[in-house]
Amino acid sequence: MKTYSARPAEIEKKWVLIDADGLVVGRLAALIATRLRGKHKPSYTPHMDMGDNVIVINAEKVVLTGNKRNSKTYYRHTGHPGGIKEAKADKILDGRFPERVLEAAVKRMMPGGPLTRAQMSNLRIYGGSQHPHEAQQPTVVDVKGMNAKNSLRG
Repeated sequence: MKTYSARPAEIEKKWVLIDADGLVVGRLAALIATRLRGKHKPSYTPHMDMGDNVIVINAEKVVLTGNKRNSKTYYRHTGHPGGIKEAKADKILDGRFPERVLEAAVKRMMPGGPLTRAQMSNLRIYGGSQHPHEAQQPTVVDVKGMNAKNSLRG
């Protein structure tokens, strides 16, 4: 029996729309990373870009469990000596680019390398409820309905 390996002509990419309103960041990021890699498909091939194009709307309304919204720190570096900067999650979510919290979570769940960078280009995150990808007719994925723990309870 031979091991199946998908060819580029056999890969079928879909467009998927996810509404992040009220969803837990880590659980949503794990689902998005799985979709971007293509691991949800039976024809998954590790060295090919098999994943779907993922559109995420309402990224500013994601939820961090516990006290993470006030205590979780994100670091970045300017590239200059002594140029490390830090920001708390609540400042980023309330700031100009709230989609960076979800983007960082997804990026950290991907393996890293050239293939991951190509797969991350298939992710589009928008802070509001509008997106410019209506022409692709994305299918809506109900993440809240998959598991009750995906959204914050109580």
